Amino acid sequence: MSRTDAKAVCKRPEPYFCELDDRYRTLQPLVYRHLFSNDSNQILLTRMVYLDRQEHLQKMCHSYMQDIKHQTNLTKYREMYDHLLVDQKHRLLYCYVPKVACTNWKRVFMILIGLANTTDPLKIPASAAHQKDVITRLSNYSSMEIDSILHTFTKFLFVRHPFERLLSAYRNKLEQHYQSSKYFQSRFGRHIIKHYRQNPSNESLTKGDDVTFKEFATYLVGQEGVLNEHWRPIYDLCHPCSINYDIIGKYETLDQDSEFILKQVGEKGISFPRAPKSSSTTSKLRKYFDSLQQDIIRQLYNVYIMDFKLFGYNLQEFLGYEMG
Repeated sequence: MSRTDAKAVCKRPEPYFCELDDRYRTLQPLVYRHLFSNDSNQILLTRMVYLDRQEHLQKMCHSYMQDIKHQTNLTKYREMYDHLLVDQKHRLLYCYVPKVACTNWKRVFMILIGLANTTDPLKIPASAAHQKDVITRLSNYSSMEIDSILHTFTKFLFVRHPFERLLSAYRNKLEQHYQSSKYFQSRFGRHIIKHYRQNPSNESLTKGDDVTFKEFATYLVGQEGVLNEHWRPIYDLCHPCSINYDIIGKYETLDQDSEFILKQVGEKGISFPRAPKSSSTTSKLRKYFDSLQQDIIRQLYNVYIMDFKLFGYNLQEFLGYEMG
């Protein structure tokens, strides 16, 4: 399907197809071939949603990254590819983002590439899905192979409202008392309490398991704030202004977007785990952010500003007002 044909079908201008550097554009994404072989109006309507997301992303990249066409060859920076998982069989490339359903997508990837003897993702332990290097990463390939994969594989990622994702990370890793939280409470919690709490108790300094959201936010906007992958901006994890993703899924439409991808690669026997009907994190967002001063919220916004701009998020719907 040529770009001219694509324009004829969609009847709209597509800056995604014509404005950006062609080096890392997928030549013919698998999902697009399936889409254009299907005459369903619903399928075409779904494609328009993804084109809108791509179009917005590329527009923002041009606005905030004027020198995008002059960036150094990406294949020289292998650390940029640690979050890109490879499925050779289906020619898929997935940038996983912690706190955006990445556990379930890693489970699905294990099934897709034949690493699990099941078609039910939930039967795969989360610990197995997160085991380091269980799924091949793009950084494991040679520079020539990386270049080929970036050109020919269908690339996708899932995004989420930056503050909702941040709060989810805080609650899961620092506030709640899961076994998996102990590392984060020991590694980050004790440090935050020591440096951002007046007169901390010995118990808090030892366990680090009672960090407040205000303390966590203050730590993040400080110069020493370490952006662990669970709260690092998606912009820094997946480099969406340098790698042209074919599908941008959203946490808000997780079920539909996941089903769409699986259906288009021909895997009808795999069902992506259904997301809860309502997010408790979303409902609690205002409560947690009410504990922060406006200046801290503004500084947090600046930390995640590229995620807000690139993926079309704002503060109005969550906090009742918008930042500039």
